[in-house]
Amino acid sequence: MLSQRFTEALNYATQLHANQVRKGSGVPYVAHLLGVASIALEYGANEDEAIAALLHDAIEDQGGAATREEIRRRFGENVTAIVDGCTDADTTPKPPWRSRKETYIAHLATASPSILLVSAADKLYNAQSILRDYRILGESVWQRFQGGKEGTLWYYRALVIAFQKTGSNPLFDELERVVAELEVLTSLYA
Repeated sequence: MLSQRFTEALNYATQLHANQVRKGSGVPYVAHLLGVASIALEYGANEDEAIAALLHDAIEDQGGAATREEIRRRFGENVTAIVDGCTDADTTPKPPWRSRKETYIAHLATASPSILLVSAADKLYNAQSILRDYRILGESVWQRFQGGKEGTLWYYRALVIAFQKTGSNPLFDELERVVAELEVLTSLYA
């Protein structure tokens, strides 16, 4: 069961991301955080992993090193390590998109099971959102992404391959199904 720590993390994440919205949709960013935590919990997350799911973008999007130290103070080393493992850049400006994504993919090969769980939950939520938005918006959805259509599809396929190389997992299988559906749908209308 989830304790008061989870509630505290939910409140903290909501405060951190209060003024942030999802790319191109205007949906409050907290919806993404709740969705990732939900997926992680559905695939067996413990409380530290669920807290990290709520905070997985906090270092990257909301303060870098100072936020990392606040997460460490509030939620401990384990949660901080998971959030760090889900962070693809904590500097401003961020490194170039492609090299940042290649580095992130490469690090999955040695990531802990907790990092893999939270990261895959995040990527599954994102892939589901892209698929849903593509059905509604068509090709214009790619304007939201630095990698455009080609880069985004490359990134998600590369993530699937990287996750699957770490072992068998129903979460990775679900990510593969969503990415494959997105690839088929986008090729039909190419």
